[in-house]
Amino acid sequence: MEIYLNQVDYIQVGATSQKTMRLLPRLGKKATQKVAIADHDGIVTCFVMKRGEAVLVLKTLPWQKISRLDLGGAAGTPQEKIFVCSGSRIRGFTKKGKQFLTFEVNLARDINAMHVLGANLFVCASYIYNHYCDCKDQDYYLSGDKINDITCLSSENLTRFVPVLACQDRVLRVLQRSELAYDIKVPGPPSVLELYNKDGGELAKEILYGTTDGQIGLVEIGESSAATKWEIDNDKKKGGILCIDTYDIIGDGVNDILVGRDDGTVEVYGFDNSSEPALRFEHVLSESVTSIQGGCVGKESYDEVLTATYTGWVTGLTTELQKGELGPGDEVRISKETQSKVEALRVELEQLQAQVLQGRQLYYQTFQPTIFIVPNFSINDTFTLCQDDASYSLTLEVQAGIDNLLLQSDVPIELLDVDKDFVVVSLSECDSEPNGSFLLATCRCMAYTTRLKIKVRTIEGQYGTLQAYVTPRLQPRTCKVRQYQIKPLSLHQRTHSIDQERPMNRLSLVGQFSFAEIHSWVGLCLPEVPDKTPAGANITFYFHNTFLSTQLEATYCKGEGHFKSDNISTISILSDVLSKEATKRRINLNILHDINDDSVSQTLKIIHPKLEYQLLLAKKVQLIDALKELQVQEGNADFLIPEYRSILDDSTILLEEYKKHSAHLERLYGMITDLFIDKFQFKGRNVKTKVSSLLGILDNYDLNSLLDFFNEA
Repeated sequence: MEIYLNQVDYIQVGATSQKTMRLLPRLGKKATQKVAIADHDGIVTCFVMKRGEAVLVLKTLPWQKISRLDLGGAAGTPQEKIFVCSGSRIRGFTKKGKQFLTFEVNLARDINAMHVLGANLFVCASYIYNHYCDCKDQDYYLSGDKINDITCLSSENLTRFVPVLACQDRVLRVLQRSELAYDIKVPGPPSVLELYNKDGGELAKEILYGTTDGQIGLVEIGESSAATKWEIDNDKKKGGILCIDTYDIIGDGVNDILVGRDDGTVEVYGFDNSSEPALRFEHVLSESVTSIQGGCVGKESYDEVLTATYTGWVTGLTTELQKGELGPGDEVRISKETQSKVEALRVELEQLQAQVLQGRQLYYQTFQPTIFIVPNFSINDTFTLCQDDASYSLTLEVQAGIDNLLLQSDVPIELLDVDKDFVVVSLSECDSEPNGSFLLATCRCMAYTTRLKIKVRTIEGQYGTLQAYVTPRLQPRTCKVRQYQIKPLSLHQRTHSIDQERPMNRLSLVGQFSFAEIHSWVGLCLPEVPDKTPAGANITFYFHNTFLSTQLEATYCKGEGHFKSDNISTISILSDVLSKEATKRRINLNILHDINDDSVSQTLKIIHPKLEYQLLLAKKVQLIDALKELQVQEGNADFLIPEYRSILDDSTILLEEYKKHSAHLERLYGMITDLFIDKFQFKGRNVKTKVSSLLGILDNYDLNSLLDFFNEA
């Protein structure tokens, strides 16, 4: 069953954070609902729609940036009290705007997640969880990784509160007071949690989660373990999940799942006869969706999906057919009243533009440039590793709109993809010696946009900094810089376990270093390592290479570090970087290597299908021009064998694929060359003179010949 929803914009506030908009409970079955939203200016706004206009019910004075908003109230009463958190302080407002609570929590970091349940307040700040009851401290827990969100199960069937934490290390942690009851492994870093059907489902034990890599799942929380009921993969490579809600928007009596993503995608998942949800509606906004709610806002009896975006737009996707919208078999008709309103708005807009221009000219004439006030603007940015294509996705979002972006990197990286429809990319030649730049690229936005997404691919072993200089559409011109660390093993990603049956190479370090020191060294080498030193005497992390699917196990404690990988090059990079860091701190290390020759053939066999595919693709692309010339001379391609006709038919797709992965072949050659050099370097031999022979074998590639060369060398 498909549904059709129409977009309508209601109001714009300041820039918003994740989960900062909620709908207050309905006063009647057909009544519209009030909307409460908080922004980065510290303002809490509550409005209701009357006769198509947004009427403010509550608007507080500016304060600190608000990071979360939730609704609460006494048990058994409507949950219509508004709670917001800014920094380490929580404030409470009634629906009429009266402030009844100001509470300073005893946390060193700013609150980034909050859940309100009656007189109970559950808050998280970075790695710390706290539970307060009537503003009195009850429970405390220190997580092993950063906490992204929190929710709590509570019902008559449960004898206690069950807080659930969404942690960055791909784990949901279920707590029992101040202790960890158990954890739930999920396929990606969880970014948001919501109670299913707003109360946990029939048994009050079900929780929805969304991940930063765009996956959705439902888990049932038990006393000592949890069961995964279903998971939805992100097959279409959409954005990460920022918000989830449940509401019966289809009208079949079963609550649907509403999803908002960081690429602006809004989705509605419904249930048919199966127990797993299916996509029923999809709409793409131009900005990331920070909050999503289902309810009735614009007009009585018309349900809608209400969204809030990063730049503060509150937008509804309503079941009501808007004026000017096409229904089945309808024609577009615009009334004279609507035409006059549009014309009046156009005239008003032109007058405002003229006033702004005059005011700007007067400002420049009156004040000297030395006392210009530099406009302040915030940037919402993410730099994440995409597992599917082993590339990094850099997303930048600015409330005022992006004018241009300059990228500069002091390490070799490949610029893969930029939206060419409204962005012009200019690459400058770089000389790495004098200024240390390997990439200089300017992205100019030809149309107004607040969001820009760029994909780059790094090379393992090469590490440094990628800098983004963001210039918004503001006067006077100003710029902000964002820096992103490219780590030595940048294509590695955390995982829950590895295949211990593979042949492994080992690296062992022994020295007078602390647990915190070796943890910081590992954090310099690998992504997704917590900033804070883990609790306990030792720790074990598992990683897999997103490009080659090789594995790494890191186990370390005070004075010792042990690393295992089926890729010799991974061990070589770790050995070089860790020894350099120890040398900087004047710490003597005893380094031991245990190299397994079988791991080399294992790695080459993993590379084999990728290399074979790229070589075949390159050969097909080389034949396209000659085949097209033959086709022109003969008038058709019927005389060609089926293989060549297939190349001609798919020529456009092949050329796009080759252009998209133009550096893939060179990169695979480099990995095999590094593997060859690293293997014999650990044996104390320099084989760089034989690299030319290796490249010759790769040009006439055969796996058995390559294996023989590695063994005979």
